[in-house]
Amino acid sequence: MAAEVHCPYCGEVNEIGLDPGSGASQDYVEDCQVCCRPWRVLVTYGPDGAADVLVEPEELT
Repeated sequence: MAAEVHCPYCGEVNEIGLDPGSGASQDYVEDCQVCCRPWRVLVTYGPDGAADVLVEPEELT
């Protein structure tokens, strides 16, 4: 499972892997594949297994 997200710094599209087996609510840091700056990834899985993905600048945490 994967999601396409936009880097909050450079705006480029990144594809990130999602792991539903890691819990219904996930919060972790991942680096942009283009500009290498870190961002916070928040993933929430609904009862139907659909993922809601939010990416924000890591400095806001």
